[in-house]
Amino acid sequence: MVLADGQVFEGEALGASGEALGEVVFNTALTGYQEILSDPSYAGQIITLTYPEIGNYGVNDADDESPRVYASGLVVREAAEEASSWRAEQTLDAYLKDRGVVAIAGVDTRRLVRHITAKGAQMAVIATDPSDSNEALAARAAAAPGMEGRDLASEVSTEAPYTWIPRAEAPERALPEGGAPYKVVAYDFGVKRNILDLLWASGCDVTVVPAHSSVEEVMALSPEGVFLSNGPGDPAAVEGADQRTLALMERLPVFGICLGCQIMGRALGAQTYKLAFGHHGANHPVKDLTTERVEITSQNHGFAVDPDSLPEGVEVTHRNLNDGTVEGIASSRFEAFAVQYHPEAAPGPHDSRYLFERFTALMAARRGGGSA
Repeated sequence: MVLADGQVFEGEALGASGEALGEVVFNTALTGYQEILSDPSYAGQIITLTYPEIGNYGVNDADDESPRVYASGLVVREAAEEASSWRAEQTLDAYLKDRGVVAIAGVDTRRLVRHITAKGAQMAVIATDPSDSNEALAARAAAAPGMEGRDLASEVSTEAPYTWIPRAEAPERALPEGGAPYKVVAYDFGVKRNILDLLWASGCDVTVVPAHSSVEEVMALSPEGVFLSNGPGDPAAVEGADQRTLALMERLPVFGICLGCQIMGRALGAQTYKLAFGHHGANHPVKDLTTERVEITSQNHGFAVDPDSLPEGVEVTHRNLNDGTVEGIASSRFEAFAVQYHPEAAPGPHDSRYLFERFTALMAARRGGGSA
């Protein structure tokens, strides 16, 4: 693997043969490598997993967060050759081969992570049988477009609306009083299956729509609430998303996660910016400023909302305790809130699932004729 700045990391080929080009980021989670790989928010990125052994419990169809692997490539210290779990259906190597994902094992991931944290995330090339020199690979990485200005959400979004059918693994459903589910429209900027399962479990019937669906198309579905999903790329590049979100907030309760938080922030008048190397992991402490409670959270984002740009009427509700960045916002003008992290995290942690109930409470108040 060769980085744009010329740093070279040698290792052993894993997964598919060929080349992978993407922005190198690192994830500190101890488990969940399959969910990470199949998270559409990693589109255009090469994932470095910092846990020293990856693949020991294999992979299975049930744990995929989307129909395919969106990550550009994978970097690990050591890849387990055998899968030791009763749930395993494949080894990690076979999974990567089947999905055409180029990966590299045997890399000094501590050195790589130290380099990224010092120099910032950057583009890189993984080549299993390089015909070009290291200098040529570095030049190709340096010439590749980065994350800023890229509308990757449109590339991973569904092409047509569909009704979500929960998976067998979905939690038990809690229907609202009267038994009628809340009708929710979810914008797919790169949505994860577990988000849709938890919306369903919290009492919602969910219709998923493409990233560029108009306000008129959404309102034609008669929703009681709108959800803005996670996704990859630059929120400023998703054309019209902030205007559509503002128009919907004027009509309905709106809840956003990750990219959805950034889009909501922009809709409310704030600016977003790119983090040096992003937040990726399952162990980030976040403080809910409304309750003073500290949650351990799953994170995966390279952009954030600029707190200094927040207009009057928009408050920061959650803060990252590692670096103080914005992890949640809410509007006093609208029934709208969002978090930067992932309350739906699979395999975990599960500290933040109360946020789905916060969303249904807004819709319940509307049904009852009151305000939340």
